[in-house]
Amino acid sequence: MTAVRARDSLARLSRDVVACTACPRLRRHCDAVAARGKPEFAGFHYWGRPVPGFGDARAALVIVGLAPAAHGANRTGRMFTGDSSAAWLVRAMHRAGFANQPTSLHRDDGLRLRGAYLTAPVRCAPPANKPTRGELERCLPYLEREVRLLRDVRVLMALGRIAFEVCRRLLRGWGAEVRGVSFGHGACYEFGPGRPALIASYHPSRQNTNTGKLTEPMLDQVFRAARSLVDGAAPAKTAAG
Repeated sequence: MTAVRARDSLARLSRDVVACTACPRLRRHCDAVAARGKPEFAGFHYWGRPVPGFGDARAALVIVGLAPAAHGANRTGRMFTGDSSAAWLVRAMHRAGFANQPTSLHRDDGLRLRGAYLTAPVRCAPPANKPTRGELERCLPYLEREVRLLRDVRVLMALGRIAFEVCRRLLRGWGAEVRGVSFGHGACYEFGPGRPALIASYHPSRQNTNTGKLTEPMLDQVFRAARSLVDGAAPAKTAAG
């Protein structure tokens, strides 16, 4: 994993993310979505730029998604804000005590995260929610910097299979043995002192929530596991190795 630069900070990282132009396809898509908008958001000035992480700088829980939604974070400029995925996620976070309110609507809505941080390995909204491998690789160093700057991390929560594989990669950078660690909703692993635990969850996308693949009780389940690990109440399954 890349080392944190001297005098690096979350504020510096956020500026670097917002200014990034490394993926022309993604930048064209975000610009086009921002220019076109959506009828239900008529008159809303879209952010349309790469989206930095959001949350508590002393976070023990880091929640990793995939990428900003075209009319969610790409519109509002804040991770998991302004769309149905955000609604599901932040309600669950509030029930588990990780958020001060159950809604995430826009950047000035008063949402504060408590011991939690929201981020993603891809910072621009990709067409069809599918970044290419090259786009993922170019963007991943921002996430690597971020988790090193979040010095109190005890748990990584991966929303979806791609996020899970990214978290496995981050854990290898911490020297964790991740062989035998596989994705499944509610799967929970520990890797020993000095390394975060890993929890897997289905992503709260419409595709999963509208079909019943993910329900609110299922999402509450993973947040209860996260709360137990953050509070040191219950051990997770130990990773193979």
